Amino acid sequence: MKQRAQTATDPEAKASPEALAYALSRLAEPAEVLAFLRDLCTPAELEAMADRWRVVPLLVKGIPYREIHDLTQVSVTTIGRVARTLEYGSGGYAAALRAQRADITESH
Repeated sequence: MKQRAQTATDPEAKASPEALAYALSRLAEPAEVLAFLRDLCTPAELEAMADRWRVVPLLVKGIPYREIHDLTQVSVTTIGRVARTLEYGSGGYAAALRAQRADITESH
């Protein structure tokens, strides 16, 4: 990922991921989020994020990397990165999975 040099005295640059997260959190409908992501990301970036998200539930189920690759065509390298993030990341994947499962449970 491209990293910009930033000084500790640049609060606007430091807050930009938080501002992006806030903007996403304010969107009420999945269609609005998708429209925002399509405006924000290149098609390749959006596809890469979708690929990462697609393998998360498979990893949580304990499916082997090679089988996930065969099912999704996502590279084993990407699958490994997602697995490391699931284990050592900030917990975002797990939070999103919980929210998604809660939505599914509520709709049934």
